[in-house]
Amino acid sequence: MTQSFENAVKEVKVLKQKPDTEEISALYGLYKQATIGDVNIERPGMLNFAGRAKWDAWMAKKGQSKEEAMASYVDLVEMLKKKYGI
Repeated sequence: MTQSFENAVKEVKVLKQKPDTEEISALYGLYKQATIGDVNIERPGMLNFAGRAKWDAWMAKKGQSKEEAMASYVDLVEMLKKKYGI
């Protein structure tokens, strides 16, 4: 993993304000794609709302290379740092 990605993972945890649900979902999908690659598990059941939302966020990044996902994650964290402060 790149140093900038590792730094972004640390920085997102210390934002002055919690990102909104859509931003958190995007971060999750990009993180999973960057660290694991394409979705490798079944979609959770209908009553597992949080699990389904996470799976959907990850699935939305399918086909993106790990490097692309890392770069997108870093870009998103930089935007969130400007928006929320660190």
